[in-house]
Amino acid sequence: MTAERTVVRSAPGKLFVAGEYAVVEPGTPAILVAVDREITVTVSGSGEADVVISSDLGPLAVRWQWRDGRLHVDGEEDEQGARNALAHVVSAIETVTRLLAERGLPVPALSVSVSSRLHDNGRKFGLGSSGAVTVATVDAVASFCGLELSRDARFRLSLLATAAIDPKGSGGDLAASTWGGWIAYQAPDREFVLDLARRQGVQEALRAPWPGFAVRRLPPPSGLCLEVGWTGKPASTTSLVAGLHRRTWRGTEPHRKFVETSTDFVHASIAALEAGDGPGLLHQMRRARQELARLDEEVGLGIFTTELTALCEAAEGVGGAAKPSGAGGGDCGIALLDTEAPHDISQVRERWIAAGVLPLLVRPTIEGNEE
Repeated sequence: MTAERTVVRSAPGKLFVAGEYAVVEPGTPAILVAVDREITVTVSGSGEADVVISSDLGPLAVRWQWRDGRLHVDGEEDEQGARNALAHVVSAIETVTRLLAERGLPVPALSVSVSSRLHDNGRKFGLGSSGAVTVATVDAVASFCGLELSRDARFRLSLLATAAIDPKGSGGDLAASTWGGWIAYQAPDREFVLDLARRQGVQEALRAPWPGFAVRRLPPPSGLCLEVGWTGKPASTTSLVAGLHRRTWRGTEPHRKFVETSTDFVHASIAALEAGDGPGLLHQMRRARQELARLDEEVGLGIFTTELTALCEAAEGVGGAAKPSGAGGGDCGIALLDTEAPHDISQVRERWIAAGVLPLLVRPTIEGNEE
């Protein structure tokens, strides 16, 4: 590889439309949409170290060396701090490198640069930045190293990389960042996937069936526009999901009922999208909000903040439907509103601003043709 060659890849952020929390259970469906803000990763050759990673979200120009198949900070910098700040980038590089090694291909020196449009002065919007940076890094590094990967392979490598950090994450953000547009998604059994890669290698994990995993594209809603509001308060999806796992609620009858109800309204939402049934979709979105509220009341996670509640009420006030997107506790909420009622849309945005919610000018991406 020559230092002059450069590969640039981007991956969009995402929003959960329906199915949060339940989607962490393998095979349980959710709906997500990719949005037109992205993270861009640029890869070129490095003459300074095995790997140099720079990011506008963390420490600049951290040099890394390979030792026993893992990246370690080169020099006296704080390795744990650098690894925490760049965990998903590092894991993505390590995962692609495992595949290269299995195929007997050399690992070139890499310079990896990350630029994000999913943050505001370092604060995340809650648009799936960890997933987007993982997908973009896998894509850029693999391409630089001469690997031609299908969307499915890019997703699988990205899931292996993120599951190595936190196997509780569903991977829905990765699927949205990989396929774009509106998608239906079911998570694989992440422990099975990690064990498969450990026992039989990454290459086999790219080929083998993954229990529970499914993804397919959906049409956008008919007669409805997606509006997004940012609470200005970053939330940790990892912490919220981990909090749910720590509680004895999981595995109980209420938990089973939650997953069952979520599956029902997600399937009904998918049917409404495919039938072009806008009113039917609004009804299912309201069910999704009610079920999240019931979960919040039962388990006490803090999904609904004052701002998210105000966001939902403003949309409901003009006949729309709204809910937190993702784990809640801050970050973003979404609303579906009548595209033919611009006055209502303006009114909702004004009410959001008065409640401390910033309308985000983001739109769903248009998916590509590649499979």
